[in-house]
Amino acid sequence: MESSDPIPNTPSPTSSVPLSNSPSSSSSPPNITPQVVVSPCAACKILRRRCAEKCVLAPYFPPSEPAKFTIAHRVFGASNIIKFLQELPESQRADAVSSMVYEAGARIRDPVYGCAGAICQLQKQVNELQAQLAKAQAELVNMQLQQANLVALLCMEMAQTTQTDQTHHQTSPTSTPQEYSSPPSSSFEDTNFITSSNLNFFAESSGLNSLWEQPLWI
Repeated sequence: MESSDPIPNTPSPTSSVPLSNSPSSSSSPPNITPQVVVSPCAACKILRRRCAEKCVLAPYFPPSEPAKFTIAHRVFGASNIIKFLQELPESQRADAVSSMVYEAGARIRDPVYGCAGAICQLQKQVNELQAQLAKAQAELVNMQLQQANLVALLCMEMAQTTQTDQTHHQTSPTSTPQEYSSPPSSSFEDTNFITSSNLNFFAESSGLNSLWEQPLWI
């Protein structure tokens, strides 16, 4: 009969290793990068679909402007807007979106004429402003003609005044010799007076002589 010897308890290799020396406990936990939650564009949000990374509508319909896509979607539809943008180069897509939004807004305000009604109204304002400009230019030309006529009249008056002064200046020297020639006439009168007085004196003297020539005894 075989005797059963007791089996000694041998420690397991894992039990002899302390838990504190394990590499998993000593190393720091791995850095977990937070997931960036990208807000969908206004188009995808309104259409209730997942906004892809290369969404055609995302650059032109940001989440902060939902009314922009609502107006364009109401008139043109999302499929037509996407089709328009895919057919155009990227340099022209922003202008195309602005045009579609403006035309859609005009169509909502005026369902009959739409954008054409706004263009006609602006053309009417342009025609009115051009008429006012033409009227102002005509008034300006009229005022310039009046100013030219006034200047011509002033020049004519100045010329007449200058001519009158020159005529007066030319006639004034001829009158001075007459003024200076007047004294000879007075001297001539004095000479006549002296001559007449001498004649009277001679006549009186001749009368006295005749008296002396008469005999005293008569």
